[in-house]
Amino acid sequence: MFKQLNNWLEKRQIKAMEFTIEQWESAIADWHVMNRYQGAERDTLRDMSFHFLARKGVTPGAEFQFTEAMCLKLATMACVPILHLGLDWYDHCKTIILYEGDFITNHPYQSEDGVVHAEGRGLSGEAWQRGPLILSWESILETGAHARHGKASNVVIHEFAHKLDMLRDGANGAPPMHPDMKPGEWHDIFTEAFERLQNDWQHHKHLPLDEYALTNPAEFFAVCSETFFEDPKMMKKEMPDVYRLLCQFYRQQPAP
Repeated sequence: MFKQLNNWLEKRQIKAMEFTIEQWESAIADWHVMNRYQGAERDTLRDMSFHFLARKGVTPGAEFQFTEAMCLKLATMACVPILHLGLDWYDHCKTIILYEGDFITNHPYQSEDGVVHAEGRGLSGEAWQRGPLILSWESILETGAHARHGKASNVVIHEFAHKLDMLRDGANGAPPMHPDMKPGEWHDIFTEAFERLQNDWQHHKHLPLDEYALTNPAEFFAVCSETFFEDPKMMKKEMPDVYRLLCQFYRQQPAP
């Protein structure tokens, strides 16, 4: 009964938003990833993005004045990874705070030289375990297969990958496995790939991912996820086992 009532209220809210197909198409027109989704999948993504905005609250950071088109683009980017998983996978995330540019965190951090800084650093995105997801619009615009130091970047997919990761034992690079997946295989393949790239980086070899992936296993999963959707052909070629497991997890095969 309550589920039926919530569905009715959600549909009513979507109707009140008055989004149109034309608005949505215009909002996502410059995101190359959408060329991959046509027909029924494209219709599903559009509908899912409307439901996403009905369920989530997008609020401004530092009085940033965002538009409906920005919200539609953000929502679609967030929905691509869960296209075949379902919007319920994001139920634990209720609020997205959108800043115009990088934002300063309110907690100290330790830099690479070991110095602890009392003032937080500037970030393009952050996902809280039990709290909101924070994004920079300028960083959202810097999306693409070669957008970050020549490597794939999508801050929306990156931060929502953290939210998926947090569903199982916190952010540790191991999201909930589907029944047909083997947690042991995931651990072994991701650990081997992480350690191999760490070794390549130490020997100044070319990396297929942005080096930020080597921060820890959680960041490795998030960077692998944004690369999986933004530059899947490269990932399939350079990291075939990781690519295969991400295909199983996200239920998609972005590289034909």
